[in-house]
Amino acid sequence: MLCKITQKGNVLMPEKTRLYVLTGFLGSGKTTVLLKLLNALSGKRVGVIQNEFGKLSIDGEILRSDGIRMVEINRGSIFCSCLKLSFVQALSEMAQYGFEYLFVESSGLGDPSNVEEILSAASALCGDVYELQGAICLVDAVNFPDQLGDLETVYRQLKHCHLAVVTKTDLVGPERVRAVHEKIRGINPVCRIEESAQGSLDLSFLQEDLMQYRWAEGEDTTNSEESKPKTLTLSFDGEVQESGLRAFLTALQDSLYRAKGFFRIAGRGWSQVDLVGRIVDIRPCPEKEASHMVLISKIGPEIIRKILPAWEETVGLPMKLKN
Repeated sequence: MLCKITQKGNVLMPEKTRLYVLTGFLGSGKTTVLLKLLNALSGKRVGVIQNEFGKLSIDGEILRSDGIRMVEINRGSIFCSCLKLSFVQALSEMAQYGFEYLFVESSGLGDPSNVEEILSAASALCGDVYELQGAICLVDAVNFPDQLGDLETVYRQLKHCHLAVVTKTDLVGPERVRAVHEKIRGINPVCRIEESAQGSLDLSFLQEDLMQYRWAEGEDTTNSEESKPKTLTLSFDGEVQESGLRAFLTALQDSLYRAKGFFRIAGRGWSQVDLVGRIVDIRPCPEKEASHMVLISKIGPEIIRKILPAWEETVGLPMKLKN
């Protein structure tokens, strides 16, 4: 194992990897904040375990870098029994690199209530190499009030966090930000709270142990095979008109938790496309092999009956839809 050695008295001790878990509901800005963290820690030995609910790893494509070692775990939540063993194995695999920092970006639908139990299982495989520094929950100031009523997952993410970061504060007024703070305090009265605009973040928390803000004891996660939302992948060849793509996502917005992917858009070239709540965000991205998008349904398999006619009406070009 490649690890840094420190001296404690007359004994040489391996330095533990500082482990952070990033949570937050779909579209809260986890990948954006993680990119800022990775940039700030440039030159350090840093690893990433990246978890997405869909079959395709959209965020993994954004994060992938020659300087970062990353393990991707897709098609569910790493806290669910369906992927818990994969998470433990990934932690064991990453332990051999002697990282200074390891960031776990969980799915937006992940309930981290059992994270300490999982870390305990990992230590049985790879030894006591990780020191949990805290769970950081990102809270979308724009969509949080609606999300809190959608799933218990949002409540659990806040209940078990040690640092709550209110994101997208530049898109709302001060009254909304205060209301979000009050909601957080109603769920978790002790966690540290920070604010973030456009992915900015005060990184002073890296110098302290966030576990001092622990509020809730570990418990069974609500993630299960039975409660897993339906996820579909749409793939498309050629260019799409921006107006048609926006109309397609708008037609589905009330039936989706999230949609995200990459499209070649006429007049804009390759673009990253995100639907969060009622906001469609389109920004430039590096060239991809093909256009594809992951859609996470609020209404189960019934979403298929909505996707096909909506695409035909708004885009009208051949596409493929897969589980």
